[in-house]
Amino acid sequence: MAEDQPRIFTRRDLLRGAGALGVAAAAPTGVLGAARDADHSAHDAPAALDADQARTGARPAREARETLETLTAAEADTLEAMCARLIPTDANGPGAKEARAARYIDRALGGALAGQREAYRTGLSALDRYARASRGKAFHELSPTDQDSALIDVESGSATPGIFAGSSVTFFNLVRTHTLQGTFGDPFYGGNADFVGWDLIGYPGVRTMVTAADQQQLEKNALKPNHRSAYDTEMFNKATVQLDLPARAKEVANGD
Repeated sequence: MAEDQPRIFTRRDLLRGAGALGVAAAAPTGVLGAARDADHSAHDAPAALDADQARTGARPAREARETLETLTAAEADTLEAMCARLIPTDANGPGAKEARAARYIDRALGGALAGQREAYRTGLSALDRYARASRGKAFHELSPTDQDSALIDVESGSATPGIFAGSSVTFFNLVRTHTLQGTFGDPFYGGNADFVGWDLIGYPGVRTMVTAADQQQLEKNALKPNHRSAYDTEMFNKATVQLDLPARAKEVANGD
């Protein structure tokens, strides 16, 4: 690849060298979609249209979306498309779309990530405006190839000046971080649906006790996933954790 050409990272680049517990820390700076033309052609292929749709040009009906908790429908369209290109579905398995990383972000923006709500509002709107201005369509309507090229501009900071209120790089990194969390975090928080993220990196799941046999299987990468959230165990009770935090904070402040 010529040095003046932008680099597009495949998901294999994202996961290479990343351990089951360290994937977020080990992820490279860019995690955009598939580089191979075959990968793009697979994503570009539309769903089969029936005779009437083919004749009229009508688009297939969109699959139903569950009720949003924080984002608007337009914001969710843009975010879901962005997440799907950051960790794309490919021959290696499902990606952020199947993990429902966007659902994790939607829920978190009403809770733990509430302070980032405005950044998402302005950033997603700016990304959509940039896509329309530079490529003629809303971001979620672009082909995966054009979505990738638009995101490369956002990631590198070369998107049209003035469209993003702040740094487009900052916005890109914000969404990338939360997409990783939504894909590989505990499913309790709304992402990692059906444990697809943990299966992707070979993480066998939370265990409160590991036998010698389990350890041997783990070292052979043969330990069967248990597909359990940490909060499926009595040791990790979300309600108890929340109630105990203030009391523990007082203990720490008092030096106990």
